[in-house]
Amino acid sequence: SVLCSAILSSYLLGERLNLLGKLGCMLSLVGSTVMVIHAPEDEEVTTLDEMTSKLKEPGFLAYAAILLALCFLLIFYLGPRYGQSNILVYLTICSVIGAFSVSSVKGLGIAIKGFFADQPVLQHPLTWILVITLVASITTQINYLNKSLDIFNTSLVFPIYYVLFTTIVITTSIILFKEWVAMTVIDIIGTVCGFLTIILGVFLLHAFKDMDVSLGNLPQVLQNEQPVPVTRDDKNILIEVDNSSIAPEDKPKVFMLCT
Repeated sequence: SVLCSAILSSYLLGERLNLLGKLGCMLSLVGSTVMVIHAPEDEEVTTLDEMTSKLKEPGFLAYAAILLALCFLLIFYLGPRYGQSNILVYLTICSVIGAFSVSSVKGLGIAIKGFFADQPVLQHPLTWILVITLVASITTQINYLNKSLDIFNTSLVFPIYYVLFTTIVITTSIILFKEWVAMTVIDIIGTVCGFLTIILGVFLLHAFKDMDVSLGNLPQVLQNEQPVPVTRDDKNILIEVDNSSIAPEDKPKVFMLCT
């Protein structure tokens, strides 16, 4: 979706992605792929009671409280002030809310399987809590994603949103199901390296979005560097004037009268 949105926005919407932006997209995809490869598999949860016990864990409750506090801070304080100028504000809201939507989808998937297995899932309170959470989170995500698309370049919005959303979801899955306990040293190093690659890709994508850089004009961009102007003080100017090529006879003459 990231590559398709970048290509389609370039052809259909007339939005342009320079060479550094394309490299940023590729680095983001590579980093996300490395993170997914080294991330541990989900712990098997088959019933709503097991899901409830996972959601009641103190670690996940603290993590969810931090996400909610961050979301409220972005929506009510940072959004009205910086949302129109900073692309990360609205997309961070979508990504943080995405942690709750993905968890809700996983829980509802368990409920649907239990429903077809003739389990009393409709009487379970977690089912309706997950439905309400999913509707609220998806509505919020669509709202702020559309706001971001109205303001910023589509080829920038989707890669950054993809990176932030993937990172938050993997982190949520690790905390909710305690997958980090089973991670080896190689997986931890691979996850960290993938995350650093994502950061580098997002930096290239966002920091140099206004530069006119492509494969065609790359040699000209490297060669047409303006020389740094030399700042000269008054002493250098006086020395140049004193050592100028003015002929002695053209210099002003000073006459002294003695009495």
